[in-house]
Amino acid sequence: IQKRWRGYYVRKYTHNYYALKKYLEAISVNNEIVRKELNEYAEMKEREKKKKDLEKKEKEKDHQARKMHYLLSTEQIAGVYNSPFRKSPDPMELLLRKSKPLSHRQQPAKNHLICDWSNCTRSLTFPMAQPLPPIGRQKPQGPFRDTAEVLQQRYKPLEPTLRVAASINSLEKAREEIKREEWRNRVHDNEFLPFSSYHKKEKYDPSIHRSGKYDQETYGIKHFREVQPKKWIADK
Repeated sequence: IQKRWRGYYVRKYTHNYYALKKYLEAISVNNEIVRKELNEYAEMKEREKKKKDLEKKEKEKDHQARKMHYLLSTEQIAGVYNSPFRKSPDPMELLLRKSKPLSHRQQPAKNHLICDWSNCTRSLTFPMAQPLPPIGRQKPQGPFRDTAEVLQQRYKPLEPTLRVAASINSLEKAREEIKREEWRNRVHDNEFLPFSSYHKKEKYDPSIHRSGKYDQETYGIKHFREVQPKKWIADK
């Protein structure tokens, strides 16, 4: 009796056969609706893809026609796509008549930069190139050097050799500079007495380029004729 009662109770309240059947029917209906919507969505995507492909092909055809516009027929000579042996012109010929020729792009003017040898920090390429994009901080895999070291080596200032940096006539300039230095750095211009006891009372004859005033000098030492203004008869 207990076995029969437990079976009846489970079938009646726990595992209801009719409720389960109704639930499965609702799931099947929901699956049909979802499947139908997915099919419609797939068809819509397919139509959009075909439309985009057609537009892309039309653009390519238009670009090709503009590119080959010089093959258009003229009044004197028939074009490549307008053969006299055809009953009607090729569709490409009709497309060439509708399209416009491509215009030549103006090349940007190149800036020429002449830099000094001592201050030039970039390579000797006269056209100004666009700067490279920034290099990522992540080091690439492999036996590569550090990015900062590579950039420092690349943009290091120019260090010309002595032969390039020196002037052609540097030797002559150095000799002239030494002569001027010797002439400018004389020991002194003050007159002094000789060290010899025999000439102790005689004065030293200074140079003719001396900055001080001259005294009356003995005839024949520095010039050929003495000038004594005190013995002049007239002012002239």
